[in-house]
Amino acid sequence: MVRAKAKDAKFVGSSIGGAHIIVRNSINGEILAEGITSGSTGNTGLIMKTPIERYTQLTDAETAGFLAVLDIAEPTYVRIEVISPINRKNAQVHASTELWLIPGKDILGDGVVIEIPGFVIDILTPNTHQYIPLESIKSTGLDIKANIVMMCGCPIEKGGVWDSEIMEVKAIVKKDDKVFGEFPLDNPSRNLFSTNLKIESAGHYQVLVYAYNPKTGNTGVDTINCVVTE
Repeated sequence: MVRAKAKDAKFVGSSIGGAHIIVRNSINGEILAEGITSGSTGNTGLIMKTPIERYTQLTDAETAGFLAVLDIAEPTYVRIEVISPINRKNAQVHASTELWLIPGKDILGDGVVIEIPGFVIDILTPNTHQYIPLESIKSTGLDIKANIVMMCGCPIEKGGVWDSEIMEVKAIVKKDDKVFGEFPLDNPSRNLFSTNLKIESAGHYQVLVYAYNPKTGNTGVDTINCVVTE
Protein backbone atom coordinates (compact mmCIF):
# COMPACT_ATOMS: atom_id res chain seq x y z
CA MET A 1 0.00 0.00 0.00
CA VAL A 2 1.33 3.41 -1.01
CA ARG A 3 -0.23 6.67 0.16
CA ALA A 4 0.49 10.37 -0.44
CA LYS A 5 -0.17 12.58 2.59
CA ALA A 6 -0.31 16.37 2.32
CA LYS A 7 2.01 18.19 4.73
CA ASP A 8 0.03 19.32 7.80
CA ALA A 9 -3.11 17.81 6.28
CA LYS A 10 -4.70 14.58 5.07
CA PHE A 11 -4.34 12.03 2.29
CA VAL A 12 -4.37 12.81 -1.43
CA GLY A 13 -7.35 11.00 -2.93
CA SER A 14 -10.18 11.06 -5.42
CA SER A 15 -11.54 14.49 -4.48
CA ILE A 16 -8.48 16.24 -5.97
CA GLY A 17 -7.71 13.65 -8.65
CA GLY A 18 -5.27 11.48 -6.72
CA ALA A 19 -1.51 11.03 -6.72
CA HIS A 20 0.31 9.09 -9.44
CA ILE A 21 2.40 6.24 -7.99
CA ILE A 22 5.25 4.44 -9.75
CA VAL A 23 7.12 1.53 -8.17
CA ARG A 24 10.44 0.85 -9.94
CA ASN A 25 13.26 -1.62 -9.59
CA SER A 26 16.01 0.68 -8.26
CA ILE A 27 18.73 -1.21 -10.15
CA ASN A 28 17.41 -1.09 -13.71
CA GLY A 29 14.45 1.32 -13.54
CA GLU A 30 11.90 -1.31 -14.56
CA ILE A 31 8.35 -0.31 -13.61
CA LEU A 32 6.92 -3.03 -11.38
CA ALA A 33 3.59 -1.34 -10.58
CA GLU A 34 1.88 1.95 -11.43
CA GLY A 35 -1.42 3.61 -10.61
CA ILE A 36 -3.40 6.43 -9.00
CA THR A 37 -4.36 6.78 -5.34
CA SER A 38 -8.12 6.73 -4.82
CA GLY A 39 -10.44 7.01 -1.86
CA SER A 40 -11.21 9.58 0.81
CA THR A 41 -8.84 12.07 2.44
CA GLY A 42 -9.27 10.23 5.75
CA ASN A 43 -10.59 10.88 9.24
CA THR A 44 -10.01 14.54 10.17
CA GLY A 45 -10.41 13.99 13.89
CA LEU A 46 -7.90 11.16 13.99
CA ILE A 47 -5.33 12.66 11.63
CA MET A 48 -5.43 16.29 12.73
CA LYS A 49 -6.74 16.39 16.31
CA THR A 50 -5.71 13.19 18.09
CA PRO A 51 -2.30 12.63 19.74
CA ILE A 52 -0.70 9.77 17.82
CA GLU A 53 1.11 6.98 19.64
CA ARG A 54 3.45 4.44 18.11
CA TYR A 55 1.67 1.89 15.87
CA THR A 56 -1.51 3.97 15.71
CA GLN A 57 -3.07 3.41 12.29
CA LEU A 58 -4.24 6.64 10.65
CA THR A 59 -6.13 5.04 7.77
CA ASP A 60 -9.10 2.77 7.20
CA ALA A 61 -10.54 0.89 4.22
CA GLU A 62 -11.90 4.13 2.71
CA THR A 63 -8.68 6.18 2.96
CA ALA A 64 -6.96 7.02 -0.31
CA GLY A 65 -4.09 4.83 -1.41
CA PHE A 66 -2.72 2.68 -4.23
CA LEU A 67 -2.35 -1.06 -3.69
CA ALA A 68 0.67 -2.15 -5.73
CA VAL A 69 0.80 -5.88 -6.47
CA LEU A 70 4.29 -6.97 -7.53
CA ASP A 71 5.52 -10.27 -8.96
CA ILE A 72 9.01 -10.70 -7.52
CA ALA A 73 10.98 -13.91 -6.94
CA GLU A 74 13.61 -12.50 -4.59
CA PRO A 75 14.11 -9.48 -2.30
CA THR A 76 14.05 -6.41 -4.52
CA TYR A 77 15.17 -2.88 -3.77
CA VAL A 78 12.56 -0.49 -5.18
CA ARG A 79 12.09 3.22 -5.66
CA ILE A 80 8.58 4.52 -5.03
CA GLU A 81 7.87 7.74 -6.91
CA VAL A 82 4.87 9.96 -6.20
CA ILE A 83 3.60 12.76 -8.45
CA SER A 84 0.96 14.67 -6.53
CA PRO A 85 -1.61 15.99 -7.04
CA ILE A 86 -1.55 14.53 -10.56
CA ASN A 87 -4.15 16.96 -11.98
CA ARG A 88 -2.76 20.18 -10.50
CA LYS A 89 0.31 20.91 -12.64
CA ASN A 90 1.07 24.30 -11.08
CA ALA A 91 1.32 22.77 -7.60
CA GLN A 92 2.65 19.32 -8.46
CA VAL A 93 5.31 17.80 -6.21
CA HIS A 94 7.58 14.89 -7.17
CA ALA A 95 8.62 12.92 -4.10
CA SER A 96 10.14 9.48 -3.61
CA THR A 97 11.62 6.94 -1.24
CA GLU A 98 13.42 3.60 -1.53
CA LEU A 99 13.02 0.34 0.37
CA TRP A 100 13.39 -3.42 0.17
CA LEU A 101 10.41 -5.55 -0.81
CA ILE A 102 10.49 -9.22 0.16
CA PRO A 103 8.38 -11.89 -1.61
CA GLY A 104 5.31 -12.81 0.42
CA LYS A 105 5.82 -10.03 2.98
CA ASP A 106 2.99 -7.56 2.46
CA ILE A 107 3.16 -3.89 3.47
CA LEU A 108 -0.43 -2.99 4.24
CA GLY A 109 -2.31 -0.83 6.76
CA ASP A 110 -1.02 2.74 6.48
CA GLY A 111 1.63 1.28 4.17
CA VAL A 112 4.34 3.48 2.71
CA VAL A 113 3.33 7.09 3.35
CA ILE A 114 5.10 9.84 1.40
CA GLU A 115 4.65 13.47 2.50
CA ILE A 116 3.63 16.06 -0.09
CA PRO A 117 4.46 19.64 0.97
CA GLY A 118 2.79 22.77 -0.40
CA PHE A 119 -0.50 24.50 -1.14
CA VAL A 120 -2.60 24.33 -4.29
CA ILE A 121 -2.96 27.97 -5.39
CA ASP A 122 -5.06 29.06 -8.36
CA ILE A 123 -5.17 32.76 -9.22
CA LEU A 124 -8.76 33.42 -10.35
CA THR A 125 -8.48 37.10 -11.29
CA PRO A 126 -6.94 38.62 -13.23
CA ASN A 127 -6.78 35.90 -15.88
CA THR A 128 -3.61 34.77 -17.61
CA HIS A 129 -2.73 37.11 -20.50
CA GLN A 130 -5.90 39.12 -19.92
CA TYR A 131 -6.01 42.55 -21.58
CA ILE A 132 -7.63 45.01 -19.18
CA PRO A 133 -8.55 48.57 -20.26
CA LEU A 134 -7.14 51.07 -17.78
CA GLU A 135 -10.39 53.03 -17.76
CA SER A 136 -12.30 49.96 -16.56
CA ILE A 137 -10.26 49.69 -13.34
CA LYS A 138 -9.04 53.24 -12.71
CA SER A 139 -11.83 54.06 -10.29
CA THR A 140 -12.61 50.57 -8.95
CA GLY A 141 -9.09 49.10 -8.78
CA LEU A 142 -7.86 45.71 -9.95
CA ASP A 143 -9.20 42.74 -8.02
CA ILE A 144 -6.75 39.97 -7.22
CA LYS A 145 -8.46 36.75 -6.17
CA ALA A 146 -6.98 33.32 -5.54
CA ASN A 147 -8.35 29.96 -4.48
CA ILE A 148 -6.03 28.22 -2.00
CA VAL A 149 -6.38 24.72 -0.52
CA MET A 150 -4.10 22.17 1.12
CA MET A 151 -2.40 19.62 -1.15
CA CYS A 152 -5.15 17.11 -0.37
CA GLY A 153 -7.84 19.66 -1.24
CA CYS A 154 -8.71 20.32 2.40
CA PRO A 155 -10.26 23.76 3.00
CA ILE A 156 -8.59 26.86 4.45
CA GLU A 157 -10.69 29.39 6.37
CA LYS A 158 -10.59 31.69 9.37
CA GLY A 159 -10.78 29.68 12.58
CA GLY A 160 -10.89 26.36 10.71
CA VAL A 161 -8.77 23.24 11.10
CA TRP A 162 -6.50 24.87 8.52
CA ASP A 163 -6.69 28.38 9.92
CA SER A 164 -5.98 31.22 7.47
CA GLU A 165 -5.34 33.59 10.36
CA ILE A 166 -1.99 31.97 11.10
CA MET A 167 -0.97 31.95 7.43
CA GLU A 168 0.68 34.71 5.42
CA VAL A 169 -0.82 35.17 1.96
CA LYS A 170 0.50 37.98 -0.23
CA ALA A 171 0.61 39.13 -3.83
CA ILE A 172 3.97 40.26 -5.19
CA VAL A 173 3.22 42.46 -8.19
CA LYS A 174 5.62 43.60 -10.90
CA LYS A 175 4.98 46.22 -13.58
CA ASP A 176 7.16 46.08 -16.69
CA ASP A 177 9.60 43.77 -14.85
CA LYS A 178 10.01 46.16 -11.92
CA VAL A 179 8.61 45.62 -8.42
CA PHE A 180 5.25 47.38 -8.07
CA GLY A 181 4.58 46.28 -4.50
CA GLU A 182 3.59 43.54 -2.04
CA PHE A 183 -0.02 43.31 -0.92
CA PRO A 184 -1.58 41.08 1.78
CA LEU A 185 -4.66 39.09 0.79
CA ASP A 186 -7.65 38.71 3.10
CA ASN A 187 -9.72 35.53 3.44
CA PRO A 188 -13.38 36.61 3.15
CA SER A 189 -14.69 33.08 2.66
CA ARG A 190 -13.54 29.46 2.60
CA ASN A 191 -10.52 29.01 0.27
CA LEU A 192 -10.93 32.48 -1.27
CA PHE A 193 -8.22 35.11 -0.78
CA SER A 194 -8.46 38.59 -2.24
CA THR A 195 -7.22 42.17 -2.35
CA ASN A 196 -7.70 45.22 -4.55
CA LEU A 197 -4.93 47.22 -6.23
CA LYS A 198 -5.03 50.84 -7.33
CA ILE A 199 -3.69 50.89 -10.89
CA GLU A 200 -2.95 54.27 -12.49
CA SER A 201 -0.94 53.40 -15.58
CA ALA A 202 -0.88 50.89 -18.41
CA GLY A 203 1.80 48.24 -18.66
CA HIS A 204 2.66 44.56 -18.41
CA TYR A 205 1.82 43.26 -14.94
CA GLN A 206 2.92 40.04 -13.24
CA VAL A 207 1.01 38.82 -10.20
CA LEU A 208 2.60 36.21 -7.94
CA VAL A 209 0.52 34.95 -5.02
CA TYR A 210 2.22 32.99 -2.25
CA ALA A 211 1.03 31.27 0.90
CA TYR A 212 3.27 30.58 3.89
CA ASN A 213 2.51 28.91 7.21
CA PRO A 214 5.22 29.89 9.74
CA LYS A 215 4.21 27.07 12.10
CA THR A 216 4.89 24.32 9.56
CA GLY A 217 7.12 25.98 6.95
CA ASN A 218 4.60 25.01 4.29
CA THR A 219 4.65 27.17 1.14
CA GLY A 220 2.91 27.51 -2.22
CA VAL A 221 2.97 29.85 -5.23
CA ASP A 222 1.01 30.68 -8.38
CA THR A 223 1.88 33.33 -10.98
CA ILE A 224 0.03 34.96 -13.88
CA ASN A 225 0.74 37.79 -16.31
CA CYS A 226 -1.74 40.32 -17.66
CA VAL A 227 -1.70 43.56 -19.62
CA VAL A 228 -3.32 46.87 -18.65
CA THR A 229 -3.97 48.88 -21.81
CA GLU A 230 -4.61 52.59 -22.42
